[in-house]
Amino acid sequence: MQCHVKVPASTSNLGSGFDTLGLAVKLYTTVQLERRKTDGIQLSETGVAHPGLAKLISEAGEHFFRSTREKSFGARVLLSGNVPIARGLGYSASVRVGVLAGLNELAETAWTRDQLLNLATQLEGHPDNSSPSIFGGFTVSGIVNGNVRCLHFPVTEQLKLVTLVPNFPISTEKARKLMPASYSKADAAHSLNRAALITAAFSSGNFAALKGLFDDRIHQPYRQPLIPNLQSVIAAGEAAGALGGFLSGSGSAIICLTLESPEKVGKAMQRVLHDSEVTVLTVDNYGYSLS
Repeated sequence: MQCHVKVPASTSNLGSGFDTLGLAVKLYTTVQLERRKTDGIQLSETGVAHPGLAKLISEAGEHFFRSTREKSFGARVLLSGNVPIARGLGYSASVRVGVLAGLNELAETAWTRDQLLNLATQLEGHPDNSSPSIFGGFTVSGIVNGNVRCLHFPVTEQLKLVTLVPNFPISTEKARKLMPASYSKADAAHSLNRAALITAAFSSGNFAALKGLFDDRIHQPYRQPLIPNLQSVIAAGEAAGALGGFLSGSGSAIICLTLESPEKVGKAMQRVLHDSEVTVLTVDNYGYSLS
């Protein structure tokens, strides 16, 4: 018995929506699970260069059986896809979601997507990447009374995500350590304002209102030493017609949003940071799918 789970990648934060806002994007991780008689959830040989991948998959399996109280069984996991690793596009979350959704299918547990989101968030530590991978679209999520609450909205394909992926990874753990323990009242108010306006723009479909809203003060200024060209890349994209840009998750990918001339925006961004690849993406509005 086996199943395939196709899981969209995600970009999170979107400027000041730290650990809260996310978008599902049309890059995918496919997680194939095959039920076996051996114990444990084991990763098959793969060309993916991720030293912690086997442990991540094993922990997801253990967490699933512990939380659902289902009788455990073994499974072989095979991964494929085109989501870049350690670039701030939610690769780890997409793998965890794929394993959880696949085990839910094989075990015939019938847990809902909301329940699986709680499991994924417990593993990830925050819901901003798991939410888009599970529900698709633009997501706003947070932990309320111990459970994740997620609102999600479809996004038109007219909105393009011009995604510049530098040829270097960034450790999420290292990027988080650069952030301060506290913020000024002015910076906190600025963050609340921007996150609220971004949410209103996406939920209403008024994407032109996004212009000028990505001047974050919460995480991007502190992570900039890891990506010295960050502001210059964003400025180049905006000069070429983008609505604005932001660091994708903790990086290293940088995304500019635009309603027109995405190729022009991409070329402008890449002129600033040559050692990179540019991909024009749109939003996946459906989340993971099973086959």
